[in-house]
Amino acid sequence: MIIGLTGKNGSGKGEVARFLKERGFEYHSLSDVVREELKKCKKPITRDHLIARGNELRKKFGSGVLAKRILDELEVDKHYVIDSIRHPEEAKTFKGKNGFVLLNVTAPEKVRFKRLKRRGRENDPKTFTEFKKLELREGKSAVGSDQQLNRTIQLADYTVENAGTLESLGNQITKIVMEIAQKKKRPNWDEYFLGIAKVVALRSNCVKRKVAAVIVKDKRIISTGYNGTPRGVKNCSEGGCPRCNQMASSGTKLDECLCSHGEENAITQSAYHGVNIKDATLYTTYSPCLLCTKMIINSGIREVVFNVDYPLASVAKKLLEESGITVRKVKI
Repeated sequence: MIIGLTGKNGSGKGEVARFLKERGFEYHSLSDVVREELKKCKKPITRDHLIARGNELRKKFGSGVLAKRILDELEVDKHYVIDSIRHPEEAKTFKGKNGFVLLNVTAPEKVRFKRLKRRGRENDPKTFTEFKKLELREGKSAVGSDQQLNRTIQLADYTVENAGTLESLGNQITKIVMEIAQKKKRPNWDEYFLGIAKVVALRSNCVKRKVAAVIVKDKRIISTGYNGTPRGVKNCSEGGCPRCNQMASSGTKLDECLCSHGEENAITQSAYHGVNIKDATLYTTYSPCLLCTKMIINSGIREVVFNVDYPLASVAKKLLEESGITVRKVKI
């Protein structure tokens, strides 16, 4: 879940961010990206400098540049709150990320001005007239790459009214978070186990192709395997398999290949540890070859789910179907 924050001066975006941080969300701010740029340029970190440098970066590298720099740091298994989204392209860049929503935090002008006065920062407007001028400047600009807060606010998925108590604010945020959580699509079981198989494939030491398999029973992983040279033999990537290291063309010199396949290793790992795989499902990143197919049939596996067709697998597929094993292709 990624919650982006936008809103005008003194609306209380910081309070919303603080609430979410205290509940496990990791915090990022587009303003911090600009602050780092000012530090590199050895310029004072003032509001005027932040606005000017942010506008310069958008003009030079594209209006979504600040968002893209933050996106590079995000991980798929964490929740985030992203502060200081002030340009429509920043919001659109984040909206391309699954699970992102934009919150507009709002409060009446006079309430927001009082908050700024109470905050008492050196560069904050001192009079209500100055405050309104700043609002106009930050709200829109004839230069497309400049800060465009008004247009950004229009893209918000939710609006949080922050003119009351912190308890009221917290209740609103909690309700929104729960709505987001209920709407967010989780991977189904096929996507889940094939996704894990793809991660297992990263352990492969084969120089030609990375393949992996995961054996599942009652929705629990009981064995995994990836392709590579046998136990105790030099890794393929270290010169262990002459056929792979000669970069033989696909389908040639297969009798010289020393690498075991991912499905083969998953099945033999089960035997090695004495784990029963009868009636299990095998998830594999590529459809099985003929040798692995025969092992799958004789091991009692009842279903094979694969992600990509193996080039030499037509005979193997027919054999699986003839033996009564369910075969499904699932794209993720």
